[in-house]
Amino acid sequence: MPKPQAQQVWSSRLGFVLATTGSAVGLGSIWKFPYEAGENGGGAFLLFYLIGLLFVVAPLLVAEFVIGRRARRDAVSSVSTLAVEAGRSPRWALIGLLAVATGFLILSYYAVFGGLTAAYFMRAISGALAGIENRENSRIVFGALVSSPLVVGGYQALFMAATVGIVARGIHGGIELACKVLIPVLVGLMVMLAIYAASTGDLGSALEFLFVPHLDALSARTALEALGLGFFSIGVGLGIMITYAAHAKGEFSLTTVALATLVGDTAISFLAGLAIFPLVFAYHLDPAGGTNLMFLTLPIAFGQMPFGTLVGAAFFLCLVVAALASAISMLELVVAPVMRWTGWSRPRSAALLGALCWIAGLPVALSFNVWSDVQPLRALPGFESLGIYEAVDGLSSNLLLPLVGLLLSLFAGWLMQRPAFERELRWPPALLAALIVLLRWVAPAAIAAFVVAGHLLR
Repeated sequence: MPKPQAQQVWSSRLGFVLATTGSAVGLGSIWKFPYEAGENGGGAFLLFYLIGLLFVVAPLLVAEFVIGRRARRDAVSSVSTLAVEAGRSPRWALIGLLAVATGFLILSYYAVFGGLTAAYFMRAISGALAGIENRENSRIVFGALVSSPLVVGGYQALFMAATVGIVARGIHGGIELACKVLIPVLVGLMVMLAIYAASTGDLGSALEFLFVPHLDALSARTALEALGLGFFSIGVGLGIMITYAAHAKGEFSLTTVALATLVGDTAISFLAGLAIFPLVFAYHLDPAGGTNLMFLTLPIAFGQMPFGTLVGAAFFLCLVVAALASAISMLELVVAPVMRWTGWSRPRSAALLGALCWIAGLPVALSFNVWSDVQPLRALPGFESLGIYEAVDGLSSNLLLPLVGLLLSLFAGWLMQRPAFERELRWPPALLAALIVLLRWVAPAAIAAFVVAGHLLR
């Protein structure tokens, strides 16, 4: 097999774990997990979420790790290399190319929300969230922020600049070093927020809501939403884990890293729920607040509670840290193949791609203000009311991301040679056979059901 394209490797297994956990956490764990759990009945959603992690997300995560370390290249050339090794066409690299394009698209609007979390953090520490008593007050604060294209685009640019700055420094001196700082800070802040929420909020109602499945909330839509969040949160199907595993030393146990990534991401998701829902119930707010939960609903609680300015600032700092840890992995996903294709240096590749990503995200930034009435899919029945952000998010998260996951699952389950799994995982034959069954049949069936039924249930 070829040597790694980049000679840099993770300096330790801990660094590798923190990087993969940082990629997995992102806004999915702290932003999407609570509001989707709230919209889908709490405990019932959580049950399906864990089932999806076990039977769909975990096998794909392991498969991406195997592909990356076996080929030791970026997502595009890793798939091509293993396809050729198995006697197949190198055109299978199109899967990796689609993954990279999807990651770029997601990062383009992800940076907009990363910028908004930074803006809310600045407003929180300035005391702008103090005294918010109702939804109308919260809407005024949010509206004042997003009404200016320059403000939204400016914070988006600052967020992308921070992302570029980290990726430009490389694997060891940039991404790994940043994650060694960001993830402990994130966990520490989340633990403190959860303790505060438990001691001052309605912990009993939050625990009952999150961990007790209600039969009336069990539905096909709940299962589909839970599976979709698993994809978005962990990041399988993007090729990020292929890219990161390409820099993993041979002595690292991929099984241990995969387990640590899943447990770490799930634990932070739970912490987010325990930091948010006790406050939501204590202040009689709506747990099914949807995407507005972060920016419209929670500031009402921060505006009324003791030490609300400090708590609000800590919470939005958590969002900034989580978003940044995930954003650097998405930018690295794109930077790695571009460096190979063009021969450009890492700083140049990161800077140019970061600038392009900022430009690509401007329509989403403008959808909060001057383009708020634009519906790009108006000509399509059932999609005519979607704004720019909803259209881009739906295309990437609900179609492209699961499509790449489906193709990667089929590639790993049917086309990759079994010895590749045996050498990289060193699993007992029975466990390896179970993994192949999940990759060949269970994961593709679940993903296909998510994509098809998701449109039928719209």
